[in-house]
Amino acid sequence: MPDYKNNVDARLKKFIDNIERLEEDKADLAKQVSDVYKEAKTAGFDTKTMKKVIALRKLDQDERHEQEQMLSTYKEALGMIGA
Repeated sequence: MPDYKNNVDARLKKFIDNIERLEEDKADLAKQVSDVYKEAKTAGFDTKTMKKVIALRKLDQDERHEQEQMLSTYKEALGMIGA
């Protein structure tokens, strides 16, 4: 029984260690992304718009088109485009 417990303990420790390492990596990557946005802003780019473009690029073409159509429909209904 002690071997089984030691095995389980070692496996749990491995999972925890891996998760902690990945969390550190994730924090490092988030800092790098933030630095790129700061650099882009310094270069005169609008970071809010960049974030929207990135979100749109994550969508497949049909989903993106559907969202753009819906946004256009809502904007037109609210008198924000065309007359």
